[in-house]
Amino acid sequence: MSDTKEEMLTAKKVAEKLGVSEAKVKKAIKDLGIEADAKKGVCNYYGAATVEKIKSAVS
Repeated sequence: MSDTKEEMLTAKKVAEKLGVSEAKVKKAIKDLGIEADAKKGVCNYYGAATVEKIKSAVS
């Protein structure tokens, strides 16, 4: 049985993955009006599809 759980990343982890600053990622999230795919406490988590949207905005 394979694990189908999607990897969820915080804005900081998205920034590290894309090689840009966390501020750039947070600005892209705000400018695009992106909602978090999941929340745990005060932390917002983003899935792969959302990361792709952020990537195109910061590239």
